[in-house]
Amino acid sequence: MTAAVTAMITAVVGVLGTLFAPVLSQRLTARQRAEEAQVAEHRRRFEDRRDAYTAMNRSSRQFHTLLKDALHRIRDGVYTELERDQLEEARRDYRDRYAEAQMVVPERILDASRSVNGVLADVDAAVKRLDRGMTRDGESAEQTMLDLKEAEPRLTAMRLLMRADLGVTE
Repeated sequence: MTAAVTAMITAVVGVLGTLFAPVLSQRLTARQRAEEAQVAEHRRRFEDRRDAYTAMNRSSRQFHTLLKDALHRIRDGVYTELERDQLEEARRDYRDRYAEAQMVVPERILDASRSVNGVLADVDAAVKRLDRGMTRDGESAEQTMLDLKEAEPRLTAMRLLMRADLGVTE
């Protein structure tokens, strides 16, 4: 190979390198930005799920507690308008958090929340009937309190599924 051919090859490689460097740099930058956007989207979805789980767990437990309180007060004959309003507010908050969660949580979590929701909704209906004196046969505050106890292991199971989905293992 002559010096002229070697110089020509070196010049061509140099020119091609100079021409392709910006293109290659742009492609690498675009790929890096796409990866960063994907990580940010994954983080946003995780935070949305975590927020939904926190709100649903809090509101379902609050609704459960106020249902239990209402049953005790109905049984004792001291259920007031203030407690009715608090229970209704908790029910609405629970309903809203449940609806929000339906948009962002996986199906296995929704299955667990449906299980909790069934118990809480049935007990809420019974509380309203008991409060109005329109009970069904065999329905009492004591029996409804026993029915409400079915929610406790379901609440725990739902919470454990949520924690596992978030990567919390302890």
